Amino acid sequence: MLRLSKDHWQQMLEDVKAQAPLEACGMLAGNHDRIEKVYPIFNLLGSAVRFSMAPEEQYKAFMDIQARQLELLGIYHSHPKGPAQPSPTDLAEFAYPGVLYLIWFIGEMGWECKCFEITGGQFVTASLEITTGE
Repeated sequence: MLRLSKDHWQQMLEDVKAQAPLEACGMLAGNHDRIEKVYPIFNLLGSAVRFSMAPEEQYKAFMDIQARQLELLGIYHSHPKGPAQPSPTDLAEFAYPGVLYLIWFIGEMGWECKCFEITGGQFVTASLEITTGE
């Protein structure tokens, strides 16, 4: 389960839209299962089908997460051309055990997002709750 505010949802959505048709990517930090901060990160690959987070931005995000006494809870990225789930490349390159994975994709109503737990090269859908509070 991952909980985030409408504002955090909107921050990710704006990043995804701004980067399209390329993949957007970023990190989500918080405590327990509640997101407190969204960190959009530049995709070094400039690709519509893959991403690699810019190391210097990722480092700054990790330092801020530590300073705020938060934990890395999620990684998000977009699939502008699908699929609506982790790709074989996503599964092979996943490097954060215990961290949830959010995939943004274009559905029937526009951009949508699903949450996944990845373990041992396999994925299962995880719950994602959008709250009204900050």
